[in-house]
This record gives sequence, C-alpha cells and structure tokens, in this order.
Amino acid sequence: MPSLHDATRGRILFGGDYNPEQWPEEVWADDVRLMKDAGVNSVTVGVFSWATIEPRPGAREFDWLDRLLDLVHAHGVGVVLATPTSSPPPWMGALHPETLPRTEDGSVVSYGSRQHFCPSSPVYRRYAAALTEDLAARYGDHPALTVWHINNEYCTHCWCDETAAHFRRWLSSRYTTLDRLNDAWGTAFWSQRYDTWAEILPPRRAQYIRNPAQELDFKRFTSDALMECYTAERDIVTRHTPHIPVTTNFMPLWPGQDAWAWAEQEDVVSVDVYPDPKDPGAGQYNAMLADMTRSQAGGPWMVMEQATGTVNWRTVNHPKPTGLNRLWSLQSVARGADALCYFQWRQSRQGAEKFHSAMVSHAGEHGRTFREVKRIGAELALIGAEVSDTVVPAEVAVLHGWDAWWSSTQEGRPSSLVSYPELLQAWHRGLWESGITTDFARPGADLSAYRMVLVPHLQLLDDAATETLVAYVRGGGTLVCGFFTGVADVDDRIRPGGMDSRLRGLFGIRTVHEWWPLDADVTVECDGFRGTLWSEELEPDGSAETVAAYRGGELDGLPAVLRKGTAWYVSTLPEPEALRALLGRAAADAGVRPVLEGLPAGVEAVRRGGLLFLLNHGRSPVEVKLPGRRFDLLTGTEADGGVELGRYGVAVLGEVSP
Repeated sequence: MPSLHDATRGRILFGGDYNPEQWPEEVWADDVRLMKDAGVNSVTVGVFSWATIEPRPGAREFDWLDRLLDLVHAHGVGVVLATPTSSPPPWMGALHPETLPRTEDGSVVSYGSRQHFCPSSPVYRRYAAALTEDLAARYGDHPALTVWHINNEYCTHCWCDETAAHFRRWLSSRYTTLDRLNDAWGTAFWSQRYDTWAEILPPRRAQYIRNPAQELDFKRFTSDALMECYTAERDIVTRHTPHIPVTTNFMPLWPGQDAWAWAEQEDVVSVDVYPDPKDPGAGQYNAMLADMTRSQAGGPWMVMEQATGTVNWRTVNHPKPTGLNRLWSLQSVARGADALCYFQWRQSRQGAEKFHSAMVSHAGEHGRTFREVKRIGAELALIGAEVSDTVVPAEVAVLHGWDAWWSSTQEGRPSSLVSYPELLQAWHRGLWESGITTDFARPGADLSAYRMVLVPHLQLLDDAATETLVAYVRGGGTLVCGFFTGVADVDDRIRPGGMDSRLRGLFGIRTVHEWWPLDADVTVECDGFRGTLWSEELEPDGSAETVAAYRGGELDGLPAVLRKGTAWYVSTLPEPEALRALLGRAAADAGVRPVLEGLPAGVEAVRRGGLLFLLNHGRSPVEVKLPGRRFDLLTGTEADGGVELGRYGVAVLGEVSP
C-alpha cells in the first residue's frame, strides 16, 4: 500500500490549494515563479473544478488542466490531484433536483454554494464516478501526480426519501430482523415499535424528543454513507494508479465522520486545521489536533489546509500576528506532519472566500504574509530530511470515540452544558501544559504500549472496549477516567447501577445513586480544589481510596476522586490548574516524565525522531535550559546549556556529536 513517504521522498511537502481557473492564464507564469521563490514543492489542484471540467453533462474540458500540470511539473512542483466531486455544477441540481440534500424538516438545500449533494443519490454517485474515471485515466501517468485527494471535507447530511431507503438497507444489514432493531432502539417506549421496514424513516423533525438510539444509528449510517462515496472514487483512482497514495481531508473534531473508521480506508490521513489566533488556548488546540491526526494515521500525516492569517467564517476574523503562522506550522511538523499545505495559494478576488487569507495575499509578493511563507519554506527545506517519516514517541493515550460523542449529544441528556470536544480538550490541555506528549486511541484498541490512559468522557462503551480497559489495569497500566463514563452500552441502553459493573469494580464503586450536573455558574468544593460542570453521588464499596471528597452541599463527605490501585475515577471536572496537578500526579506515579523538565510557562517541547522541538507560545522572549550541547538546525548555531526563544520563537535541536 502506498504511503505519504512515497510522496514526500525524504522531504516535507509544502504548498497549498491552487485554483488557477479563477485567474487569467497569464497569471500562471507569475504563480510558478513565486512558488519557486517560496520553496513550494506541492500544490493541490481541482478541488472545486467540476463545473470547469464538465460545464454541461458529459462534456470534458481538460486542456487547461493539461497545460497547468505540465507547467508546474516543469518547475519542480508536484500535484495533489483532487476529484472535484464536493461541489456539483448548477446543471446537476437543475436537471436532477433529487440529487440535492434535504434538511430534517424537509426543506431542499439548493445549489449556489458547495457540498450540495445527497450522499445516497445514485444519480450524484454515477456522475461523480464517471468524472473520476476520466480524470484518473487522463492523469494517472502524469509525472506531476504525487497524491490523490478525493472530494473535500465530507460533511453533507441528508434526510430525503432516497436517504430513507438507503438508511433502511443499512439497518437491515446491521440488525437482520425487525425484532432486533426494536430491541436495540427500545421502541416499546412511546409506542414506537416498527412492524415493517418501510415504516422506518431518518430522524426527521418531530413533535418532541426523538428516539436517541435511532439518532445514534443515523449518525453511524451517515458516516458510512459518505464513506461509500469516498471508497467508490478511491477504488477508481487506485485501479488506475495503485502506486499513488490516496487521501481525503478531515475537518478537526468534526462529529459527522468516524475518523477512526475512515483512516483505515486512507493511504494518507490529512486534516484541515484553523485555530483562532485570538484564542489563548489555540496552541494547545493545534497540538491536540496534531496528536489526534497522527494517531489516526499511525505515523506521519498531512496538514491539507491551514490559514496564513484570517479566515472568513468567524464573527470577527482576526489575522495572525507576525510569527504565529510559522509557530503553528512548525508545531504541526514537531507532532508528526510530513506535509504543510494552505488554503489557498493566491487569495481570491471574488467569491465567498475573498477575505480568507492565502500564501499570496492581496498585498502580493511584497506583503508580510508572503515573506513569512518564504521563511517557512526555507526552514522546512533545512529540516525535511531529518524529520521525514520519523515518529513522535508518547507514553500516554487519550481515548476518543465517535459512538460515545454521538451518544452524548442526544436531546434528553442530563446537561446540555457538557460538551464532549471541550472535555477532550480540557484533559489534553492538562498534560500539554505539563510537557507530556500524548497519543489518541480508539476505544477497544490495544493499549499495552502506554504507561497511562486517559478517558475524559465516554458515555457509551461497548463490551469489548470495557474489557480492554479492565485488562489494561490488571496488567499494571494506569487509568484515569472522567465522569459519566461507561453509562450506556452499544445501543445507548443504560447499564444497571449507573455504570458498567466491570468499571465499578475497577474503581471501587458500589453504586452511582445520582448524577448531579452543575449550572454554568456553580462550582462544588472538593478537598484541595473546586469542581465544575458535573458531580456524582457515589457509594464506594470500601476497596478504594478517597483521594478527594466533596465538601458542603448534598454530596458532603462523598468521594469526588477515587483511586483503586492504578485506576482513578474523577466524578467532576476540576478547574484547569487542579486537573493539571491531578493528571501530573497520576503520570508521575505511572513513570511518565515530561519531554523536558523545568520549561518556562508557554513553552512546548516535543521530540520527533532524533530532534527536540522547542516552541514558545508567548509574546515575550524566554530562556530554556538544556541538558548538554545541541545544534539548532534552523539557525545553524550550537546551543550549549540553553537557548533563547523570541516571541513565537522555535528551535529545532539535534544532538552534537562528541
């Protein structure tokens, strides 16, 4: 199976989405001149080119694309070639309105934007396959081709009649009989029992709360339906070019795709990352996305999109201050990226994203943005051979699963303030601020390589994943588990006792009497810290140590944090400093140490291969002490005992031979 290593060839891919159809052809020569100046070695082409290639049904206008691929190849730039199937031309919606998606209340989502297709539509799939077939046949042997990029940001949901029929087929395959489906969905409640498959619909707009198990299965189905679209196109291009790796770009923490399942179908895992420059936690968020994508990839991965500066969808779209683009780019490399790409190469003058930044901004080649892009390109050339295809070691894993996420979003839940992504980020931040690198892992995965495993919040855990956790602790691993975990089984059916009995035994809990969610402005006092968001009325079985108890209120004296051997249970969300201290204590007990001790606040240290990356997320210079002599690949200077990092500064340090 081809890999990203086959495309990078011992370097870091650097470039971005290139949309030459938006510009007169005389601009192309200037583009390749600037690409060479910036060290660009890869461009992504064709993402939104369907209407240009197929302006009317069955037409094929490839001449412009022929000239473009020949031009960039002649200038040493490789091509990530996209199938342009994420945005069908207007003629498809006009001639085939059944290809347009419908919302939960039955409204048609019209063309005029992008992603306006029903994933279950056989008409859409037929046109998409035909275009992909012709694209692969024409360019499969082109020397510029390095990676196939299928579609773009799969995110379309649909509740139309075609989707309903597809959903019924999916359910029939999953459950085989209606009796099994009725049992899994608990349809005895509210007289929802189904007598024929034809009665089943997607969870459309309803009078009151919809069946949560039906909604859970519809989310599973939608991820699978989109994946069918992806694999159909992937199989076409693979048949023509079995040696060329294939990817599609994930969106960060997007609930619509089970990224673990999708990653198994890709040769290269890629993601679009857009942290908010005004968010003080954005550096940690970027690190978390990198850790998550690296874990899904099982090795090096690809930043398919990032912004040089502003985006165009936030309430206020702030630019990145000088140095921040470089910092976050090298942070991604530190955490395993072998490709850094942007949306897009040249900033659009028209259309919905004309205020979205690009590598060549409206200010042109003399603008600050392009100067910084040139610096990044030059530095990637300095370190590419040293880091390409190397690993990022981690002794800690965070469990993250889409079934649990989907389960946690149901309408009739105990607290709508509980946000699965925010809990994931809070726990990851606790270790990131302590200088401890983490992987992510799928529930049920082999955990034997890790000294410590964190479970911030997995409301739904199937039997296999539960048994894996039990076996991990029995094997000596340290497990730290957050509140409201293991509450439901694979069908979102509540476990007796308020938590799976195997987990209760693991943590020394006899019964969970009540869940006590907290209002937004309420905290609970615990021994040594305050808890937020949630609390629980636990009855311990006498086998566990109460690390911290609730003080005051209804839960006075009851355990807030329990520890039984190497298994910890945290029944609230400690405030950030307290959560960091608790996770640090558990990590130290497990033998996990920071990458580098004694780091100044805001400085991140990551090891990749034989290199040590130091990244200053602050706006003031700092001095970082080093054990021994190092050589900074970016400056070509030796660092003996310490290195100074300027505002948003980065050092990439190798060992100095004795």
